[in-house]
Formats: sequence, structure tokens, C-alpha cells
Amino acid sequence: MGRQASARFEELMLPYLDSAYNLARWLSGTRADADDLVQEAYLRALRYFDGYSGDTPRAWLLAIVRNTWFTEWNRRAQHGQNTSFDEAVHGDIDAAWSDAPESNPETLAVRHDEIELVRDALRTLAVEYREVLVLRELEDMSYREVAAVVGIPIGTVMSRLSRARALLATAVRAAQNNGPHGTGVRLVKAPPTDPEKSRHGN
Repeated sequence: MGRQASARFEELMLPYLDSAYNLARWLSGTRADADDLVQEAYLRALRYFDGYSGDTPRAWLLAIVRNTWFTEWNRRAQHGQNTSFDEAVHGDIDAAWSDAPESNPETLAVRHDEIELVRDALRTLAVEYREVLVLRELEDMSYREVAAVVGIPIGTVMSRLSRARALLATAVRAAQNNGPHGTGVRLVKAPPTDPEKSRHGN
């Protein structure tokens, strides 16, 4: 790769390093795996960058992160290896979720003292549901971008998100019924604090 192409890669892809790491840690479950996954994904992205001609670099990069993880996940499954969930790397979920008026009946509310409950509920979802929630709600990606990352039609993204939210709501309610958190909460997305995130619409 020439110097000009390398500079263009850095300009287009490095701004999404945090997004890549966020997806990687929710997919892999551990800090060490997320670090390795992002490193490998960026190496792959650099290797195939000459073939990139799109206008959605974040979606292109995160698709590589996702594919890299599933390649590794399949390898581990064949060898009977299990991946644990590192609680420490998910401790900042409260930066992406916050409380809001409880008038919307379609969502589940989360107060700051219930962040851990929601995080644990999200952890229990199958990866196909967890990944769309992370991309849409935590990364604030558009439906089109989520579809590009996951490799499914936009309509499927919408239906899968609907199912994922319902499953998350069920998991949260079950945890509430078994713990001291009480009831009557709903899940909402905090406004992005990073102006880079605010550019992405629906």
C-alpha cells in the first residue's frame, strides 16, 4: 500500500477505533479478546482497503470486526473453547443509557441504579440480537448501516431489533422480579455526547 492510500486509510478508519472496540468487546466478552479482535480487524481492513469504494467507512469497518469475530468464534467452537464475559469491560454502559420520561409504552425504562441489571440482561441475549442492539442503540447507527454491518436486509434489521428489545425487556423484568429493583422501568438511549455520533440519522 502506498503512502497516499495509507494516509487515506488512517483518515477514514481510525476515527472509528472506539466503535470497533465497543462492538468487539460486546461480541467477544473479554478485554483481551476485544483488543486482539480489533487489531486483527484493522489488519484485515488495511489489507483489503484498496477494494473499498463506499461512503460508509464505519459500517465497512464494523462488518470486518464482526466477520473476524465469527471466524474466531467458529474456530473456538470446533475446539470446544468457551468465552467468558468480562464484567469490567462493560462497566461504562451507563454512558450510553439514561433515564427519561416513562410515557412511551414500547420501551423499558432504566434508572442509573439499574444499569447493571440492564447490562446483565443484554449479556443474556443471543449474539444475533445483542449485536443489533449494540449497533443501533449504543453506536447510534442507522438501520442501513446496521444492515451493512450484519449483512441482512433493512427490514430484517427492524424486525430483529423489535424482537431484541422485547427479549431484553423480558430479561429485565425477570431480573426485577427476582431482585430488589422494583418494576416500571423502560430502556432509552441517551443523546450522544460525541458530535461525531450525532451525524448518523435513521
